[in-house]
Amino acid sequence: MTDEDTRQSNTELTDLCKTVRALIGQNKLKESEELIKQAMGKYPHAPQPHNLMGVKLENEGAHSAAMKHFRASWALDPAYFPARYNLYQYGELFGGPHKDAYDETDCPPLGRTDKSLL
Repeated sequence: MTDEDTRQSNTELTDLCKTVRALIGQNKLKESEELIKQAMGKYPHAPQPHNLMGVKLENEGAHSAAMKHFRASWALDPAYFPARYNLYQYGELFGGPHKDAYDETDCPPLGRTDKSLL
């Protein structure tokens, strides 16, 4: 893969995160699912689509399936912080309201977070 291909795929995945955030915010879960599935096919080794599918499933109340996608995202890239953040947020038994991490901008700064996330 060339540097240009890498830049293009990173741009497309960043745009996907923004689009899915907007669609889920509008409760357009079916539309977001279709985009995520297309991205999973196009970028099978990228963590973003699985993380987004996890967020989408949590918004539907499918907790077990969502956790599987968060774990898949983390397995694809252990350095992808949104997947770890979502696993932590949704894995707590007595957690309050959850803030979905669609991408890195939704995560707290690394120095100011729970040690178990590191």
